[in-house]
Amino acid sequence: MKIFVGADHRGFELKKRIIGILRNQGHELIDAGTHEQGVDCDYPQISYDVATQVVKDPQAKGILLCMTGIGHSIAANKVPGAYAALCYTKEAASLSRQHNNANILVIGAKFVGEADLLEIVDVWLSSNFEGGRHQRRVDQIKKIEQEFLKG
Repeated sequence: MKIFVGADHRGFELKKRIIGILRNQGHELIDAGTHEQGVDCDYPQISYDVATQVVKDPQAKGILLCMTGIGHSIAANKVPGAYAALCYTKEAASLSRQHNNANILVIGAKFVGEADLLEIVDVWLSSNFEGGRHQRRVDQIKKIEQEFLKG
């Protein structure tokens, strides 16, 4: 699977760890930055870059990391077609895929330890959208998005 991964300075270490593990599992990883450890950076451009690439390639997924995950979630969700879910637990990660068809996983480095991080990522990547009644709701979200874009 192609996975775009991005982090600001607060998520840099976890990003490196995720990239190494997922690459060893055979995934195609694209590092969207930041590329400098210990240097403050602004997350919105990284969020935009990951979200844009994921929307362009519907088979791809995205992972974003920052201190809380909130900023990345807000910024990535501004890109039409990007559905970024902030997940602090593996149950939330699974449900974000099963019920919401999220295509970007956002993790807050301050609140998720390394052991939980790997479980959250694994569960998120292995969970699939269930469709059914959830499709109706996802379609409603897309309709809201389209209405806003028309205006």
